[in-house]
Amino acid sequence: MKAYSDMGRDELLTLKAGLEEKFKTEEAKGLSLNMARGKPGASQLALSMPMLDVINSKSDMTTLLGNDTRNYGDWDGIGECRRLLADMMGVRKDNVIVCGNSSLNIMYDTVVRSMVSGVNGSTPWGKLDKVKFLCPVPGYDRHFKITELFGIEMVNIPLHDDGPDMDLVEEYVNNDAAVKGIWCVPKYSNPTGISYSDEVVRRFANLKPKAEDFRIYWDNAYCIHHIYDDVQDEILNILEECERAGNPDMVYMFASTSKISFPGSGVSAVATSLKNVEDIRKHMNVQIIGHDKINQLRHARFFKDIDGLKAHMKKHSDLLRPKFEAVLNILEEELAGLGIGSWIKPRGGYFISFEAMSGCAKSIVAKCKQLGLVLTDAGATYPYGKDPADSNIRIAPSFPTPEEMAEATRMFVLCVKLASIEKLLEE
Repeated sequence: MKAYSDMGRDELLTLKAGLEEKFKTEEAKGLSLNMARGKPGASQLALSMPMLDVINSKSDMTTLLGNDTRNYGDWDGIGECRRLLADMMGVRKDNVIVCGNSSLNIMYDTVVRSMVSGVNGSTPWGKLDKVKFLCPVPGYDRHFKITELFGIEMVNIPLHDDGPDMDLVEEYVNNDAAVKGIWCVPKYSNPTGISYSDEVVRRFANLKPKAEDFRIYWDNAYCIHHIYDDVQDEILNILEECERAGNPDMVYMFASTSKISFPGSGVSAVATSLKNVEDIRKHMNVQIIGHDKINQLRHARFFKDIDGLKAHMKKHSDLLRPKFEAVLNILEEELAGLGIGSWIKPRGGYFISFEAMSGCAKSIVAKCKQLGLVLTDAGATYPYGKDPADSNIRIAPSFPTPEEMAEATRMFVLCVKLASIEKLLEE
């Protein structure tokens, strides 16, 4: 295919006229498709329906230790559920606190505790003149919303194929006491799908923070969320690496079953050092008597162990893979060689990250909306919703059917071509 940048003005105008006719045809269909968020599809949700039959009014509601899940107690989670999530996260059970259905809720609470009470006895962030967070970009919009809400200054850190720009991370963390944290999605990152290399994880563990209360917010949301059976990413265990480096308290790891069982009714957990666990415990003992232990028991009995979790995720991957491949195949067929976009083929996670020509993302998203195709807002993958290059677009293939994804991708490609030609003609 001939690159658009190699075409003359008349050639581009002729191509544009043909694409505009196609656009009118698509617009007349009045379609409504949503690829904005990483919601599991109905067929994925159906996989966990038998979990609702695991416990009923005749069930034994006691844990393996004999505690009654209907009553108070086990504030940090029932033992068998802590074991299940510890094995999923690859950490020791003693380092795990099981909470409610949302890991994002735990992250929010962790920032709030730091703002109000400080971290392990340090000065509360709310009493400091300036607090900064490092934000690998493109990244997860909901992370950025938390720190933005509390007026924390967010600093963009470029995300490479092997993880964040660690030269820049080290420069900030090791020399600026105002830098208190960094957001990380280390495995099948949201939205790029990349996983951190061993070198990157080790460099994180060996940071020498200027601030004693600096913490790595390690959102391991996709720790067992592979798309392929034969090619799967593995990353080093950050808790073990931090212990080895003499920085045992430097990381909070978060995870949940939101995209394993039910997004609205799963279980979540934080894993961290025993010292950090005690610091969290002081606040949780006041904040809550205990999370939903019946739901924790339901999950533990349904999945049984890490092998049960992995077998369940194999079913998810079988459903997700055709959707991802529908998108990737059409992007390759329609856009390869045109020089108007690039993308990464992820091996896991929930998203495909598309890099349009600079200055085109907002236009592409707006055109898609005209056709009834809803995408994540352009800029959402950057702090404050401001993508400096206006180029990144997050595609979420999970919710529509494979057939709908193919149709949506062809519409997306049409909008990419039109927006790119318009940009080139402007120049």
